[in-house]
Amino acid sequence: MSYVDGFVVPVPRAKLDAYRELSRRAGAIWREYGALHFRECVADDVKSGHWTSFPQSVKLEEDEVVVFSWIEYKSREERDIINDKVMKDPRLTEAMRPEAMPFDGKRMIYGGFETMIEL
Repeated sequence: MSYVDGFVVPVPRAKLDAYRELSRRAGAIWREYGALHFRECVADDVKSGHWTSFPQSVKLEEDEVVVFSWIEYKSREERDIINDKVMKDPRLTEAMRPEAMPFDGKRMIYGGFETMIEL
């Protein structure tokens, strides 16, 4: 089964276009190196919960929106190889610097997941 990297990111509404452009460039590079799918989704029906929620998970501020993203790979091994290449790619090196990113990377949540069910 496939392997997935997942992300939850707080993006300022004023920087959503810049985030979209960075994602397009990054997604093309991930796909070039072998990622099966690259998805970026903007919150549309996401409410703050009583105990936990997407907005609470990233300490969402009033002028921000939650972006939920995932990248799918053939396997964990493929993911590790692809991510190593992506992180060294000079087309992204500059854009991935913390001060250049159009969001607060300290509040981004991410991790790798083994697929449990695939229908």
